[in-house]
Amino acid sequence: MHVTVTGDLETAPTGCQLTLYRVVQEALTNTLKHGGPDATARVTLSRTPESITTEITDTGKPTAPTGPGGRGITGMRERTALYAGTLDVGPLPPPNGGWRVHLYLPNDEDQRL
Repeated sequence: MHVTVTGDLETAPTGCQLTLYRVVQEALTNTLKHGGPDATARVTLSRTPESITTEITDTGKPTAPTGPGGRGITGMRERTALYAGTLDVGPLPPPNGGWRVHLYLPNDEDQRL
């Protein structure tokens, strides 16, 4: 796994920090569960005056589900909505494939619920 951090995330509001943590945690859990044994992941976290973002990508080759679907992506969306953010998830295009999770949170407390 490779992690890149840009900007000062330590002074971000505690709720935003928790949202970032939980989204990264869930995305990496999904990589382990669904990406296959050779999957690798890259996490990029960034804070600018306008936004706080994270992108988690992996090189996984999705495996067939072994049971009922979970609530992982739904939970990520719910957390994101609490801070007026957006969450995009989905497969990366061929030939490399893999999966991408992109979280955007406005860095403006007036926009939060």
